[in-house]
This record gives sequence, C-alpha cells and structure tokens, in this order.
Amino acid sequence: MANETKPVVIKKYANRRLYHTGSSTYVTLEDLANMVRTGEDFVVYDAKTSEDITRSVLTQIIFEEENKHGEHLLPVAFLRQLIRFYGDSMQALVPRYLEFSIDNLTRDQQKLRETMSQTFGPAAAFQAIEEQVRANMAMFSEALRLFTPFAGGAGLQPNAPSAAPTPPPAADDADDLGELRRQVSEMQARLDRIGKD
Repeated sequence: MANETKPVVIKKYANRRLYHTGSSTYVTLEDLANMVRTGEDFVVYDAKTSEDITRSVLTQIIFEEENKHGEHLLPVAFLRQLIRFYGDSMQALVPRYLEFSIDNLTRDQQKLRETMSQTFGPAAAFQAIEEQVRANMAMFSEALRLFTPFAGGAGLQPNAPSAAPTPPPAADDADDLGELRRQVSEMQARLDRIGKD
C-alpha cells in the first residue's frame, strides 16, 4: 500500500483553468486526455469548494473527443439507450455492466487487434468485436445468475427446471420478493435484447 502512487491533484478554478499541483503548471483538457492515455491517474477538485469533479471533467474530455474531426466513438443508439437508463430501475446495474464490459475489452484488445489485422474490411473487425460483446454478455449474465436469491438463478432463467420447490415467502416478504423478481426479469429481457443486437 505504501508503494502505490497517489493520483495527481488537479484544481479547477472559477475561470475554468486547470492547475496541475504536481508540476505547478496550468494544463488543458487535451493534457488531461494524454495523461489518461498514458495511464497517469489524477483527480480534479473544484478549487473553491474542494468538491471532487473528476467525473464531470472526464465527461467533458469525452465530449471534446467526440467533437474532434468527426471521429465518433459513441454511437447515437448507445447514447439514447444510456439516457433511457437514467431514473430507470436498472440504473444501478448499468455502471457495473459498462465497467465489466470495458475491462474485458481492454484486457482482450490485443487479441482483437490481431484478429482485425489478419482479416480485411470493417465487417470482419465488427464481427470480432461483436463476438467479444456476446462473450461479455454471457459472463455478465452468469455473474448475475450467481447473485440472485432464487434457487439456481430461476429469476434469470424462467425455463430452467427448479431443483426443489421452495416454501412460499412470508407475507411481509412477498411484496419485496415479487418486486425483485419483476426487476430481475426485466433486466434479463434487456440483456437478451442487447445480446441480440
């Protein structure tokens, strides 16, 4: 723990300038983007309130990157679906799923690059990425199945035979259990739709 490097502290001032406390210099969003690319960790604080605003600054970097030279990383359909998740019962699961998927993509990116370099055309590259997404979906669904309170993950696999009948829940728990089952079924339906796209 003592050998771990602490993230660099960046302070954002009211005039929107970003101050790198490590090098005692002002930096730009492009400088911060380059720090992310090289793996240099940082946190951004509002200089006046000391509030951690790292998330909003990273989002601003993504916005700037999306507007550069017409090269878009985030498809419109993805952005629309992401907006739909705000305020939805699934909202709490989305960050974990996205983090899980991007971690797997990052870990397997060299394999994907080799596959794409050995094949020709964007269709082959898309197919390699699509296969990776399907593998991620299968792993994520399996992880969700393990965390469901139903025997054998019955909430995620309605057609699966149950191992043994379970006694009916107590009257106090019936409403909570029904709501949880509804949410898990809804989540499975959405995961199935995403996996088929």
